[in-house]
Amino acid sequence: MSIEVKDLLKVYGEQKAVNNISFTVNKGEIVGFLGPNGAGKSTTMKILTGYLQPDGGQAYVSGIDVSDRSLEVKKTIGYLPESNPLYYDMFVREYLLFKASLHKLDNKKQEVERVIETVGLSREARKKIGQLSKGYKQRVGLAAALIHEPGVLILDEPTSGLDPNQIIEIREVIRQQGKDKTVLFSSHILQEVEAICDRVIIINKGEIVADDSLLNLKKATPDQHIVIVQFKEKVDIKLLQKLPDASLVRETENSNTNIPRLRDTVGQEYSIFNIQSTKPEALRRQILQLALEHNLNIISLQSETQSLEEIFRSLTAES
Repeated sequence: MSIEVKDLLKVYGEQKAVNNISFTVNKGEIVGFLGPNGAGKSTTMKILTGYLQPDGGQAYVSGIDVSDRSLEVKKTIGYLPESNPLYYDMFVREYLLFKASLHKLDNKKQEVERVIETVGLSREARKKIGQLSKGYKQRVGLAAALIHEPGVLILDEPTSGLDPNQIIEIREVIRQQGKDKTVLFSSHILQEVEAICDRVIIINKGEIVADDSLLNLKKATPDQHIVIVQFKEKVDIKLLQKLPDASLVRETENSNTNIPRLRDTVGQEYSIFNIQSTKPEALRRQILQLALEHNLNIISLQSETQSLEEIFRSLTAES
């Protein structure tokens, strides 16, 4: 296996940022590492790349102990940190040649041209990095992570700042790299994870709450559905939370449907709720009865199967 984590612990003061987590990632796997802000994703990635020392447990990359031989680990991985530090006064090719020199590569110019083509930087390669858009700066960071053909890629928010077309292009780069490399990447774009991942690991409050393929995660809750209801009035969420077959109720600005969020004549927003349930038919009847009893007007009422977004929310939502 390319990445192995055993009982990893990292403590900041009284907070356990990473709390005795364990997982493995094999060669050829593309694994999405998900979690809300502050869950421990970036801390775990920094430990795996040798930038942070753990307070307990072990981490191995390509069979190398990260704590004991961090320099060797850094030679085997390509790392794109969330902050993506770059030298803005350097030209794109100049910067990538510098990175190639650090890795003591042969045929530096050839390798630079290869990676420029791989990440789609050809049109911008003559510019200074500081002149690039945020999306192209992100591509430079990805090119730097790939310049030495590492066996393991650790990417923290690799599509941050990219427009939809660029996201699709970088998604394809990651997919191609995953054919013969190990890829662990974090993202807040869950559709991105669904599109390219073989497996997801979800971390919350420093602990792993899920580690499985997307298919198995969805199979684990085969009867779980989301009922989406839109009311004409402002509705107290507590009314819906009392419904017998409502397991989790959230008021939302945007539902998973294309229903527009409306406003009444005095500017008050109408209510939209996503309600998790194992009995969607019974829940819909309960919502209709609630509307009759409280003189509420329902604009839309429908149900959907549980998506990765809903699985993520159900596993990481505050109680």
